[in-house]
Amino acid sequence: MIQTRFATSPNEFKTFDTKQIREQYLIPEVMKKGEVTAVYSLHDRMIAMGVVPTNKALQLPVFEEMTKADFFLERRELGILNVGAKGSVTVDGETFTLENKECLYVGKGKKKVAFSSDSADNPAEFYINSCPAHKEYPTVKATLSDANKVELGSPDNCNERVIYQFIHEGGIQSCQLVMGFTTLSKGSIWNTFPPHTHLRRMEVYFYFELPEDQIVMHFMGEPQQTRHLSISNKQAVISPEWSIHAGAGTSNYSFIWSMAGENKAFTDMDGQALNQLR
Repeated sequence: MIQTRFATSPNEFKTFDTKQIREQYLIPEVMKKGEVTAVYSLHDRMIAMGVVPTNKALQLPVFEEMTKADFFLERRELGILNVGAKGSVTVDGETFTLENKECLYVGKGKKKVAFSSDSADNPAEFYINSCPAHKEYPTVKATLSDANKVELGSPDNCNERVIYQFIHEGGIQSCQLVMGFTTLSKGSIWNTFPPHTHLRRMEVYFYFELPEDQIVMHFMGEPQQTRHLSISNKQAVISPEWSIHAGAGTSNYSFIWSMAGENKAFTDMDGQALNQLR
């Protein structure tokens, strides 16, 4: 089963109430034990998935009703980040072990992808983003030491953070997928602030490592028409190309960011001055 979220414009967004914003952009339950969840966004045709294998391996579905393909990766690529315990991903017979916060890229043309956990009681939790692909790239695993590490922000601005870039121009190669994660230091709460937009690409955020009794207030919308969503641990949010995507938590946390669209330049963004936000 795959949910579909249609693309929206800034004019529509201005009319949405809280319920409509949550229904359109929030993915409230990404990780379900023993299941594969999937949401198909018409913004750059990004698919966000969660896979939590327990007692048996879980196969990557074709979702034929949406892809109209013989196998999921016939015309797509995907990136995987494990946010749970140790597990493995088998791609056309080749098995890759993924520890917590390790990444795997799987390119166009691979026919069979299966997910398993080392322990059913303490399973792996695979977060996945997939977008259309026009060229085959090799399957590549990356550990934290392989990631491009970027330190940003400061304690004074409550946004001291480390960005780990996995799938990007200077790292794992892809057709259009860009993927990695950001971890905020203790005492810091703001992500992606000052905010930005990038009409060339949409983005999806998946928040994790957030205490269960804490929240992130995620800000979105045009810079002069901002709204917010209250987001809990292991929930995701779709960010259209025209929208800012920033958040402030009641605790520090981590989040996976994934982009698809016109280019793969991580630094391609249109910054917004704080005094111009509304």
